[in-house]
Amino acid sequence: MELPVARNIKISNITCDSFKICWEMDPHTTEKITHYFIDLNKKENKNSNKFKHKDVPTKLVAKAVPLPMTVRGHWFLSPRTEYTVAVQIASKQTDGDYSVSQWSDIVEFCTADYSSVHLTQLLQKAEVIAGRMLKFSVFYRNQNEDYFQHCRDVLGSRMMPSVKDNSGSHGSPLSGKLEGIFFSCNTEFNTGQPPQDSPYGRFRFQIPAEVLFTPDTRLYFGDFYCMYTAYHYVILVLAPRGSRGDLYCRDRLPELDVTNNRFLTRVSGEDGRVVFQHAQDVILELIYTEPVQLAQGTVSQISGHQLMSLSTVNAKKDPSCKTCNISVGR
Repeated sequence: MELPVARNIKISNITCDSFKICWEMDPHTTEKITHYFIDLNKKENKNSNKFKHKDVPTKLVAKAVPLPMTVRGHWFLSPRTEYTVAVQIASKQTDGDYSVSQWSDIVEFCTADYSSVHLTQLLQKAEVIAGRMLKFSVFYRNQNEDYFQHCRDVLGSRMMPSVKDNSGSHGSPLSGKLEGIFFSCNTEFNTGQPPQDSPYGRFRFQIPAEVLFTPDTRLYFGDFYCMYTAYHYVILVLAPRGSRGDLYCRDRLPELDVTNNRFLTRVSGEDGRVVFQHAQDVILELIYTEPVQLAQGTVSQISGHQLMSLSTVNAKKDPSCKTCNISVGR
């Protein structure tokens, strides 16, 4: 029996772990068709490690249903990943074997980032281990001396936003898209002050918390991850209301109540004083989405070591950690 070849394959409704697929074929032969074979593979990466095992190709066998057909499953689809797909038309015979068509042309597509639903799942996991809240008073950013000199000489004494690297969850809508400046706020439990060690450089810019975290600042949850260690990281975004960063985040990230969340709060007391607090048991990475003037803070040299092993620059998330992974890829 000659079966039609699937033509003009179209992929639509792409999410981080599903897509819809449809194609054209001769309508006079549809009554013979019982199944579709869908060959789904990760697109070859020319820079991939040739010594690693290749991903096992996934051939999905589906009963013939009206098109478009939804393909879903976190066990073979990862977010923000390029795939190739081809279709074969099949008819199951009385002896159990299949009569099959030729394979269709190969089509390429890329799965999407985590949606706000998936990020909310990550947020809920992070809340479980955030721990109690500690007071703090400054945000700080460590870099080498040349960085700050460049800010003075070339950038008008400003630190400028740059595109976030690929650290953290593979499906994060921040990586490679959101522009911002990384800050920290974690303090040492015994001193209440920022630690004197840093993986990012011996020079530290320090700025009062109220300068960046104002009543007009919106706070978003961005990511939750670890790097094969006991430390867990939470990425938060601080975006002035109406800024470009705010407009990007509000449709993609869960917004946090600045006065009542498990990670970073800003609360005005009865005496009018503002108290800032951060979670004790996670390392917060804060992205501020606007330029910052060096004159708004101070730059000084820290006395501790540059602990390069703690750097999260382009760090890959541990896909096996049950604490910080959800069931839609890494």
